[in-house]
Amino acid sequence: MGLSSHDRDDGIHEINVTPLVDVTLVLLVIFMVTAKLIATPSVPLDLPRAATGDETQTVLTVTVDAEGHRTANGDPIDDDALTELARVELARTPELRAVISASTRASHGDVIDVLDELRRAGLDKVAFAVEPTP
Repeated sequence: MGLSSHDRDDGIHEINVTPLVDVTLVLLVIFMVTAKLIATPSVPLDLPRAATGDETQTVLTVTVDAEGHRTANGDPIDDDALTELARVELARTPELRAVISASTRASHGDVIDVLDELRRAGLDKVAFAVEPTP
């Protein structure tokens, strides 16, 4: 009886990298999508001074949410306090600019009230924050 004996191993000789590539690409897409949603917190730094450096532009950011609540640079504020804050900041930095970030559901009147308070303080350089359309 002639038994043929094959002493070779028919196991897997190569690693199949296709599932690894699939998982890697899915993770890459997830990280790319979530990176747009993550706000980077500011880190307090003690920056060096330079005689030839330009001064950074100061911006007062005012937000108006859907309920009409207002914040200035992240702190809740009412109309009178907003006017006073704008006056103080404008006296400190004459090139001060304001950016109004209003919710699309915010009342038109609330946004105009904020604009009036900024103008009453003497701040005429005002812009509205928008998101670009895709």
